[in-house]
Amino acid sequence: MRFQLLFIIVLFLWNCEDKQTSKNSNTTVVKDTITTKAKPITKKKAKKSSEFPVLTDANAMEFFLEYDKEHKENKVRVTTDFGSFDILLYDKTKFHRSNFIYLTKRKYFNGTQFYRVIKDFVVQGGSSDALDLYKKRRKIGHYLLPPDTKRGYTHQRGSVSMPSSEIENAYKLASPFQFFIVINRERAKHLDGDYTVFGEVIRGMDVVDKINAVKTDEGDWPLKNVYIKKVEIIE
Repeated sequence: MRFQLLFIIVLFLWNCEDKQTSKNSNTTVVKDTITTKAKPITKKKAKKSSEFPVLTDANAMEFFLEYDKEHKENKVRVTTDFGSFDILLYDKTKFHRSNFIYLTKRKYFNGTQFYRVIKDFVVQGGSSDALDLYKKRRKIGHYLLPPDTKRGYTHQRGSVSMPSSEIENAYKLASPFQFFIVINRERAKHLDGDYTVFGEVIRGMDVVDKINAVKTDEGDWPLKNVYIKKVEIIE
């Protein structure tokens, strides 16, 4: 009788141990599954590419040739510390017109200055002594434009023309970021053939005259900065 009771107890304990072992095994598997479960791969967001190419001497002409087909605007308003004036850009000088419209839409001119003022001759704008100007130009690119001087336009009062680059170049390649306006009432004939006239002031020439009257240093830079607050497309 004692033997049967002992046997029943041993059998009971053995069954309990077997169930506990199975339970532990399952728990271990579950834990392993959790710890070894692959984490979802998160893709890094791709950097947003600019919709504008970085322009160079190699691609600028082709770019503006295509740009001209879709962007036919030819009037801009220049707002300065002395007021605003309007410019008509000539369709015949398509590369220079397209370049000016492109830079206007990129807001390049906003915050630049009329940095060269020669009494009764010209005012020249599109540059600045600000540190961020280099960053602006870097984003747009480094390129020059060839002259386009055989369209019949001459340097007269109110003419808008593009200066040649400061680098030594025999072909008078133009600096695309700058422009000058003729002030003198007589035709500046000596400029014809060297610089491209690509527009004219059609309103606000009195504002340009005010800019031309400011005092300058020996390098023709105004003693008090004359800012171009903004340039915008108008109808």
